[in-house]
Amino acid sequence: MEALVRSGGVADVIMACLVIEAVALVAWRRATGRGPAPRAVAALLLPGAFLVLALRFALTGGDTWLIAAALVGALVAHGWDLAGRLRGAAAELPR
Repeated sequence: MEALVRSGGVADVIMACLVIEAVALVAWRRATGRGPAPRAVAALLLPGAFLVLALRFALTGGDTWLIAAALVGALVAHGWDLAGRLRGAAAELPR
């Protein structure tokens, strides 16, 4: 297990799980017409993917600027997700 963590393989496993989740959510939407739209799936999972990328860089001795860039990417993606959620919440408010 220690080798999996030190090699960054644990981050690869987590990233694979995120991809499987994205594919499953989009497939569910296409099959049933229910569930989040593909854009919402991307907004939901992208911040986590950037965080996992930062983890991988940190575990494998990546340059500090790569870790920082991945963390900034997570922040931007989170802002995108949050803005979309706030717009949706504002649309649901009674007028």
